[in-house]
Amino acid sequence: MKKQTLIQLVQVILGIVIGALITLWIVRYREAQHLLRTKYADWRKLNLVLDMVEKNYVDTLNREGMTDAAIVAALSKLDPHSVYLPPQQLSDSEEELAGNFDGIGIQFNVPNDTAIVLEVIAGGPSEKVGLQMGDRLLKVDDKVIAGVKFPQDSMVRRMKGPAGTKVTVTVKRGTEEIPFEITRGKIPVHSVDAAFIIRDSIGYLRLGKFSRTTFKECHEATLKLMEQGMTHLIFDVRDNTGGYMDQALLLSNDFLSPGDTIVYIEGLHRAREVYKADGRGMFQSMGLTILISENSASASEIFAGAIQDNDRGTVVGRRSFGKGLVQEPFFFNDNSGVRLTVARYYTPSGRCIQKPYSSERDYAYDIYNRYADGEVFSADSVKLDTTDVHHTRKGRKVYGGGGIMPDIFVPMDTTRVTAFYMACNRKATQMRFASYIFDKHASGLTQIDTYPAMDRFLSKLNLKLEFPAYAKRQDGIECTEAEWDRSAPYLIPQLQALIARYSKLGENAFYKYYLPVDNTVEKALEAL
Repeated sequence: MKKQTLIQLVQVILGIVIGALITLWIVRYREAQHLLRTKYADWRKLNLVLDMVEKNYVDTLNREGMTDAAIVAALSKLDPHSVYLPPQQLSDSEEELAGNFDGIGIQFNVPNDTAIVLEVIAGGPSEKVGLQMGDRLLKVDDKVIAGVKFPQDSMVRRMKGPAGTKVTVTVKRGTEEIPFEITRGKIPVHSVDAAFIIRDSIGYLRLGKFSRTTFKECHEATLKLMEQGMTHLIFDVRDNTGGYMDQALLLSNDFLSPGDTIVYIEGLHRAREVYKADGRGMFQSMGLTILISENSASASEIFAGAIQDNDRGTVVGRRSFGKGLVQEPFFFNDNSGVRLTVARYYTPSGRCIQKPYSSERDYAYDIYNRYADGEVFSADSVKLDTTDVHHTRKGRKVYGGGGIMPDIFVPMDTTRVTAFYMACNRKATQMRFASYIFDKHASGLTQIDTYPAMDRFLSKLNLKLEFPAYAKRQDGIECTEAEWDRSAPYLIPQLQALIARYSKLGENAFYKYYLPVDNTVEKALEAL
């Protein structure tokens, strides 16, 4: 009897335990189902819609196009910088910042519906077969690209290709047409556009983008300027839209003291990461001025913000773009990818300089609105978020919520703009005139490799007579004496710069002749 009672007791206890476990399982199951319903219902709805379309739509579907469109539409509801990149677009984007690409190794422009070689990269495939500065590009393989309004980006794509493959480029040199069979190779892409001594011991360095080789290029260029006696560097990141964040960190590190904060990043799914200078930078004591504009963004703003917040140098120019979001790439097996915003970055003082993006239209037209509101012409018109106040190391006020506001504001200069100047700009008359001068003086111009020689060459050109005559003859643009007198102080240096770049001095010559009429550089020099 006792044994039977014990068995019954055990059965009761097991029943209670099993019942409790079943109840707990049901509760957990219902919780899981609720989580699935609340967390994934929208995603399942999208799949159901696509499945419904596939089973019921009247015509044959383009599944790839629909998938891409759905991804683009979904990401458009996030922020302006979370984007889907199809395979070709992703490849082009990665290549632009990679520091090298496969191609033939030339730089060209298209002033008159015909591409003209501006530079043949030393040691590159084109130099090896004999292409020269000033050659006109007529055909790529059998495709005519001259005189047919052929898109410039399409020209580039036809000349690029995997290293080791061949392409035939036919050029016009003088009166002769010459075909060159070129074996494509790895071509370096430089992010430093120019670096030279601008005055006495003051150096100038212009950085076009933050590519994989940016830090190395800037470091080496700065060392060379120091060897020439530079003690203060004007670092120009105007119109630099950014690139790799790690290059901005390395570049900032070269100028900051041990322990100085460069930037920190933080997001909902990304713990705070603080990046500090390690004290091994070689230019910690060098004088430094940073030039920025409304088109300076992302990595450019990290660099400028680190210098400003640590009171390491002076920032000159106009309020920067205002991109304070960090993107991380995610790749798919079809060679497409997504750049997804995963965090915000904050300057050392704690400000996030990302401008508002609640209105897609306002964000897209922000730069235009700055012109319309007069911000680029007057510091008093700049719209700062005065409720988002931060302080630099020395206690100066700086503001978050929309770009880096420079320490010295420089308005856009419109005093020399005339109807003649604007008409020439619209038709790129200046660039085509430089090409015309090159045609007349090619043998001499391409051999010039010193600035005194270039000065002598330019002094022999009667630009006051030749350019207005060319503008009237080629484009039907009339110029009054008063218009010329008003525009000449700005226009002549521009013409000299465009002509000088056809010499062996290259892009350095362009900036060296153009910068004397650059009012932002002028203000930077005055501040010194």
